[in-house]
Amino acid sequence: MLISVFVMSCQTQKTTAVNSDRTEIKPLVLDPETVLVDVRIPEQFAAKTAQGAINIPLAELQNNLDMLKGKNVVVFCNSGRQAGEAAAFLKKNDVKVYNAKTLQNVEAIKNEKK
Repeated sequence: MLISVFVMSCQTQKTTAVNSDRTEIKPLVLDPETVLVDVRIPEQFAAKTAQGAINIPLAELQNNLDMLKGKNVVVFCNSGRQAGEAAAFLKKNDVKVYNAKTLQNVEAIKNEKK
């Protein structure tokens, strides 16, 4: 029974997260006016990120709200967990945000033939 409660709580959290499907975010990822935000730690960002992305670690988002307001923002990380947290936080703070979930998703979109 405890396992089913845990599974249900995970499912509930997924449905409340701010997620965007690939068809919705593709034009945004390809738009040079969109702010691509890698919310991973600086060391991960320095090792590899998406072309044109900026690094604002999840813990630093609150200090950068003014820079993001009024813009289309796409967030991503390694697994999608931090991107989900970032998207939810930004949405609560009136930022137009889309969750690409992972760096791999953003790279795949950028590498697709148009």
